[in-house]
Amino acid sequence: MRVPFDTDGYEQRVRTGPCFVCAALREDPEYRHHMVYADDNCAAFLNRYPPLLGYTLVVPRAHVVDVTGDRALFRHVTDVVHDVAEALRRVVPTERIYLMSLGSHQGNAHVHWHVAPLPPGTPYARQQFAAVMSSLGVLPVTDGEQAALAARLRAAVAAVRG
Repeated sequence: MRVPFDTDGYEQRVRTGPCFVCAALREDPEYRHHMVYADDNCAAFLNRYPPLLGYTLVVPRAHVVDVTGDRALFRHVTDVVHDVAEALRRVVPTERIYLMSLGSHQGNAHVHWHVAPLPPGTPYARQQFAAVMSSLGVLPVTDGEQAALAARLRAAVAAVRG
């Protein structure tokens, strides 16, 4: 079950407010996210407004706005995307993992990859783009539920990374 999401308010925040990724990485309480993975070059955290359980964002720590600008960083981040996806498959019932890099220079400019686990049995009409669109609603997860999921995912990512 999804609940309505304030897409107008969200757009206003991402277009006029601080970079949400940079704010989350500096642990600004207004932009708190639950960390799943972190190293010197990138981090992964749960989507604050998840349309799917376990929906995770993987980000470079540097404020990078072009997804393929730095080849070494790109490769490292995509390695982490892979490992987060594998961890999600171990922790959350998953039919398919969706991987995307979204954002715009007009809002959400900081490069970030979306790692979104599609639950098994999702009707076809609610798969693909419909599955990841917050404008169609988000899950009513609590902070405690997100914290517990993040802890399970941190352990799974550590196991995947060996």
